[in-house]
Amino acid sequence: MTGKQGPALTRRTLIGSGLGLGLGVAGFTAAGSGAARAAAGEAPAASGTPAAPAASAAPAQRRAHAFLAAAMDAYPDHGSARLAQSYADQAGLFSTAFTYDNALAILALLATRSADGRARAGVLGDALLYAQEHDPVHGDGRLRQAYNVGPYTFYDGSRQPDGFVRADGTVNVGTQFGFTGTAVGDMAWAGIALSALARRTGERRFLDGAVRIGEWIERNGRTEEPLGGYKFGVNGANERLPFTSTEHNTDLVCLFGRLARLTSDAVWLERRARARDFVEKMWDVDGGFFYTGTNDGVTINKSPIPEDTQTWTHLALDSRTHARSLDWAARELAVVDHAERRNSTVPAGQSYEGVTFSSASLLANEDAPIADSQPRPDRHGVWFEGTAHLALALRERHRRGDEARARRLIDSIERAQDLLGGDQTVGGRALPERAGVVSASSPLDTGFGFGYYPYRHTGATAWYLMAATRSNPLGGRKV
Repeated sequence: MTGKQGPALTRRTLIGSGLGLGLGVAGFTAAGSGAARAAAGEAPAASGTPAAPAASAAPAQRRAHAFLAAAMDAYPDHGSARLAQSYADQAGLFSTAFTYDNALAILALLATRSADGRARAGVLGDALLYAQEHDPVHGDGRLRQAYNVGPYTFYDGSRQPDGFVRADGTVNVGTQFGFTGTAVGDMAWAGIALSALARRTGERRFLDGAVRIGEWIERNGRTEEPLGGYKFGVNGANERLPFTSTEHNTDLVCLFGRLARLTSDAVWLERRARARDFVEKMWDVDGGFFYTGTNDGVTINKSPIPEDTQTWTHLALDSRTHARSLDWAARELAVVDHAERRNSTVPAGQSYEGVTFSSASLLANEDAPIADSQPRPDRHGVWFEGTAHLALALRERHRRGDEARARRLIDSIERAQDLLGGDQTVGGRALPERAGVVSASSPLDTGFGFGYYPYRHTGATAWYLMAATRSNPLGGRKV
């Protein structure tokens, strides 16, 4: 922070992925033509034992794939057009399906290089296209932060009876938690996923959807402020948010670059350069890390420093000049969680290593709950999604010792999939045994107004699969 400013929001700042309600900011609350194929029933049928990616895949990868399949198939009575539920039921977010998590699921399913993975990725891609075309309010190609994908009874006793598609054909926006805004980062990841599907399948509808996303971002995100780049997005009331995020602009480096290659339209190269210029302005040359962004387009926020701006930048920029950011993350955000840690929920005899969410996570007040009705944080809780980011980025950098460091991190994630989050469900259905990675080893405070908890998570599982298969979602070589 600079002076009395708060931190610039990241994509996840407003996602309250834990117990109880998150904080709301004007409908963007605290913490996816052609789509008719999905609605018409061309999705793979749900099954008690989802298909594995490939016989040659490691057992841990096959179980992760099974979790993603189970998260997709949790509500078989509510239509074939569907997204994957983001968290196990025990997280208290009911049938919420975050756009970001579903974009990751598409990329991870493609990374499995299996027929089932490709088919399921296509179903999720068509669901994102359906959401673009059937928003209950807007017809401009936007996607919302999250959708409901199955029925539930909310905390106040109100019933949410619908699946992803309501009776009138519109999509079921996540209004109970206020997940109604549209973030540039979420849109960028959806565009990245759709562009990957376009490249893998050759289907034009996926590229058209990705282009619509890029154009929405250009219209609603571009800023002429001194630091430049693209701003955060809009809240549920369609009001432009003032923040500019390093993470979002990193995502755009990838999306705009892909659109340039797939469309042969040079306008995307100019937009990519604008996003990259903002990211590079966030670089601290002395410290060897990237700052989180700016609140006002003029002043760089100096704290907290998040993990993903260190690892995603390497995955997207592939820059030797900035490669030290991985060493900063591995050194400054390293944690080891075990039962003797204060507020740890790790069972006795188990230990997990990795990284936490941000520099603020290491300074969290362990005497106070992360938020109302939520537990107290463990400063040493491992954020498994971020740990997978780092493992993949180290594999991409491939300097001496990087592979061994990445392997230790992946081993920790696989051990967590084996041992943490037992007896959890999705849509009231038992998950496949030892399937799905929890978002954190113990409750952790991100420092951005929300926490992560030991619930099996589509996003963390997808990032694990990409790290395990060496598939860089922000690069262009392995999509």
